Amino acid sequence: MGMLAAAAASALLASPQAPAGRRRVSGAWTLRLRPAASPGAGTLRLHNFVPKCYIANIEVDVSTVSKEEDFDDPPSLPPGCSIPVVNLHGDVLDSSPFSLYDRASCPSDFEELPVLSEGEQHTLASTPAHPAGLYALYASYLFGNLVEQLWNFAWPAALAILHPSLLPVAIVGFFTKLSVFIGAPIVGKLMDHFPRIPMYTALNAVQVATQLISAATVIYALKNLRHASTTDVVLRPWFIALVAAGAIERLAGLALGVSMERNWVVLLAGTNRPVALAQANAVLNRLDLICETVGASVFGLLLSKYHPVTCLKIACGLMICSFPVLVMLGQLINRVSCHALDSSRTTTDESICIDLLDVRKLVQNSLSAIKHGWNEYKQQTVLPASAATVFLNFNVALAPGAIMTALLMHRGISPSIVGAFSGLCSVMGLVATFISSSLVQRVGILKAGAAGLIFQASLLSVALTVYWAGSISQRTPLLIFLASIALSRLGHMSYDVVGTQIVQTGVPASKANLIGGMEVSIASLAELVMLAMAIIANDASHFGFLAILSVSSVAGAAWMFCRWLTNPTDEQRELFMFDPLYQVKAI
Repeated sequence: MGMLAAAAASALLASPQAPAGRRRVSGAWTLRLRPAASPGAGTLRLHNFVPKCYIANIEVDVSTVSKEEDFDDPPSLPPGCSIPVVNLHGDVLDSSPFSLYDRASCPSDFEELPVLSEGEQHTLASTPAHPAGLYALYASYLFGNLVEQLWNFAWPAALAILHPSLLPVAIVGFFTKLSVFIGAPIVGKLMDHFPRIPMYTALNAVQVATQLISAATVIYALKNLRHASTTDVVLRPWFIALVAAGAIERLAGLALGVSMERNWVVLLAGTNRPVALAQANAVLNRLDLICETVGASVFGLLLSKYHPVTCLKIACGLMICSFPVLVMLGQLINRVSCHALDSSRTTTDESICIDLLDVRKLVQNSLSAIKHGWNEYKQQTVLPASAATVFLNFNVALAPGAIMTALLMHRGISPSIVGAFSGLCSVMGLVATFISSSLVQRVGILKAGAAGLIFQASLLSVALTVYWAGSISQRTPLLIFLASIALSRLGHMSYDVVGTQIVQTGVPASKANLIGGMEVSIASLAELVMLAMAIIANDASHFGFLAILSVSSVAGAAWMFCRWLTNPTDEQRELFMFDPLYQVKAI
């Protein structure tokens, strides 16, 4: 092996003579490289090079092939630095000595080698790759999510007005979760084989169309149905159409969410800019919480002033107007981000897309997509982080929702306290989106994720202890019980943001939609399981059993994630090589 190039590189890295900020290599020398003997080894790499340093604009001439020359005394390299060594032809350099740092002795053919300072690294990590594209993404996400959340509140409210039983709403909800479980993997696979912008436009068209069909069925029922029994309602053609349209609408909405939250935001913020990506994820979560609150409030206000049919017609008008706006915003995102969304992920295979869209093979394709998605999902390096997110979906008891509301009302708690509790949980979720980005900036995404899970598990354990003490009917224990659950939302939403970023970092762009869809599918299965458990344990006296399951699931998520951090694989270390957790251990 020729060692002269190694000596030059070693001197460059170790010498204190050059300024700390920038270093220059001088010399009009041409390197002639010996081709690798094995196939596929022709690519030259700087392997295990010191992180946060880089070499740019180096010209290498590989036109001449030479024989290998050996040197008896190879120079030593600095500890922890390993660089490739190249062989030099005998006629390239003469025998006279030269100085790397004597700029006057020979002209410079090399560019400066910039080494970013700590402040510059922080600035780069905090700066999005395409800030204008991110702002356009926020606008699209806000507008689309606002209409979606308004409809998510409108259809159950209209069905509740139509019939006093909860069964129609429960049936629609069940088939919605079932469609997500079955359809999310195949939709994710389809999105990975289809261009982003056309798929975004098609999904918006499907969602708006199914929303309009659902609204039309409910309007028809409100105008024509009078005092029908529960059986008569659920067996009517309009209700079957509502169930089918609702299932497709939810699947299209989740596909859009996965695409924008797992793929688009990564491309626009930058995978190698963790702080910018954390801030972008936090903004999306804030917008989601705001839309959820505003959508429900707006439709509730409309219902208090107008007839339900009139309110649904207003909602239909918003849906129709939303489609051209969303299509325009999608084109704008791509345009202002220098067509970053046009970058290829996998080669578009028309035969795969046609096969996936074949209605005759729907069941076969669904089963095949679930099997393929599961095989890909379980092979991901970040599987424990994604599985922790799924485990959190088992917490349906110690969280704001229908079960908690039913418990409090059964215990005779004032509706004002129940409302204040729900509002406080929403505020904690919003605050968590600010805390999460700050945590990522201070301790890195891995420690921030562990902190969120441990914090949530600890506070839910306090709430469970207070509940089993049997005293939540008293004011002070009740406030401690509710405050513990509300504060636990800080950890829950923090991990929701951080866990999403970990999966974004670990999953390649070519599989982002497939893995994201598979995670949503498994999470829906978890919700279905807990819904079944709640149906079985439907008495308020069985709430303690559901609470134990909820705490156990959160504690299991925290244990799984922390074990993943403390037993990293080489691939995991390489994936998160810039995270402070593994940088400290590498010193």
